[in-house]
Amino acid sequence: MTAWGTDRHVVVRKTVIVALVSLALLGMLAAVTVVALEGGDVAVLRTFAGTEPPHEARVWVVDLEGGPWIEVADTDRAYYARLLANPHVELVRGGEVRSYRAVPLTSPRDHERIRELLARKYGWADRWVGLLVDTSESIAVQLVPAGARGDEPDEPAEGSP
Repeated sequence: MTAWGTDRHVVVRKTVIVALVSLALLGMLAAVTVVALEGGDVAVLRTFAGTEPPHEARVWVVDLEGGPWIEVADTDRAYYARLLANPHVELVRGGEVRSYRAVPLTSPRDHERIRELLARKYGWADRWVGLLVDTSESIAVQLVPAGARGDEPDEPAEGSP
């Protein structure tokens, strides 16, 4: 018998303590991740497919060349497939909704550019998320204002109100 009780009780108590400490650490990691993802300039990207309701994805956004750019870290994401099929999107940012044409830019230069801008703007949060998500093959997406020179006439996106 020990100060903690029988040997069996010691094992159970130590296991409970390890489990509680592990849960506390996981909770702290989750909290830091939420703060990293949701802190700063987070926008909502709306993509459209036929008559389905818009799909909304929360995205980080940087301004470059007079307009917003976003990053697609995982090209298997539903919103990326939707914007490839229908490049007319909406961006909700700072309470304002604006229409754009999404232009994926797949060159290594554009990848480096978006990574550098996001790292500069989001700082520690970008580094933290980089530990959780592989951005080594991410795609930069330039959002060109609907109706801008070189874009089709300003029409509502398919399936949008």
